[in-house]
Amino acid sequence: MSGVRKRNLPQGNFTAEVTGLDHEGRGVARIDGKVTFIADALPGETVEFKYLSQRRDQAEGQVTAVLVASPDRVTPPCLHFGVCGGCALQHLAPAKQIEWKQNEVLQALSRIGKVAPREVAPALRGDDLGYRRRARIGAKFVEKKGGTLVGFRERGCSFLATLQSCKVLDPRVGEKITAIARMIDTLSIRAAMPQIEMAAANHVVLVFRVLETPTESDRATLAAFAKEHGFEILLQPGGLDSITPLDGSRWPLHYSPDGSDAQLSFLPADFIQVNGPLSQAMVRQSMEWLAPQPGDSVLELFAGLGNFTVPLAKTGASVTAVEGDKGLVARGDANCKANGVASVQWHVADLFKPDPQAPYLQAKFDLALIDPPRAGAVEIMPLLISKKPKRILYVSCHPATLARDAALLVEGGYVLTKVGAMDMFPHTAHVESMALFERKAR
Repeated sequence: MSGVRKRNLPQGNFTAEVTGLDHEGRGVARIDGKVTFIADALPGETVEFKYLSQRRDQAEGQVTAVLVASPDRVTPPCLHFGVCGGCALQHLAPAKQIEWKQNEVLQALSRIGKVAPREVAPALRGDDLGYRRRARIGAKFVEKKGGTLVGFRERGCSFLATLQSCKVLDPRVGEKITAIARMIDTLSIRAAMPQIEMAAANHVVLVFRVLETPTESDRATLAAFAKEHGFEILLQPGGLDSITPLDGSRWPLHYSPDGSDAQLSFLPADFIQVNGPLSQAMVRQSMEWLAPQPGDSVLELFAGLGNFTVPLAKTGASVTAVEGDKGLVARGDANCKANGVASVQWHVADLFKPDPQAPYLQAKFDLALIDPPRAGAVEIMPLLISKKPKRILYVSCHPATLARDAALLVEGGYVLTKVGAMDMFPHTAHVESMALFERKAR
């Protein structure tokens, strides 16, 4: 951390009373007038902690003992919690996690956007373990630690944590972390396999990044491992376009966007929502809130490979889907055709540098749905507002950018009708939400 003083830190254990959680899920305390962020501490607790860093205006610490526990504290389900940096909130009861996330959304809207919703919808929740179907997993052969480490980075550093399992990953992978590591140990290129991309849907694909060419013996070992565990293994020697199946064949990956018989095909490195059941609930709720009717014209921005597009089109609406990635647009178009929906026009466009004369902006729209990345959609907001759709559904993965964009929509003549958090990433501090805006009657 640049600018962080690690020398001359106060030594020993110190006591603090915790009053809140910060946006990273750390406990917040004020000690001698200085804000101190304490990992693994909860509001209402009295804890002992050690200092990790200290600046002029703030400090960071780590709990060493809980003197007075919060009633919301639970035993973390994963034995690696506190070492692995993948989760920040396993010590907080899951129902309280989503309550905190709901409050994060509302606080951001109030503080940043100066906006309040007319209605706060119940948060969407699903299973809090075994939910993660997409992940990038680190791998590193460390002889001093007895072999290959497979998993996520330790908290606050670049070292890989020593994991035996992962409770949040799809159990088809999460329960086989050790088996994967021990298999890599037997390869001649074990020191040249830094990363594994996981995609778990109708079956499980593991994409191994390889910095050296595997030998025939290596390939045979990988093939036997894949057969034993029911995996499909792909190799990635270079960029994404270099990904190839180990045995020359590929098993198509697919999932249902909403729990219906609709199916979306995708490639192992494509972006899809990491939490399958929660994503389906999100799509169903988006259809309820936006309420598209047969004949409606819908503008969908950041459309990906059709997660919302196909369900929108199946309502009988006409959809204009816009996405910046050419590959995703091609797969989105193919998904629409495979699901028998013909009322979708796909466009490739950079929505962070929007062109007012772009073809997709020349029509009128009754409704709009946007699902931007963490950076939000501030660049496209003026053009979206100018189209005057009667309802805009905004799916957000960052409360601060949602709040900023919400302020622009309200200024542009919209009312924030309702908002609710979604627990897409249980046990982490990542906050997703959905907001509905309706145009004021003129």
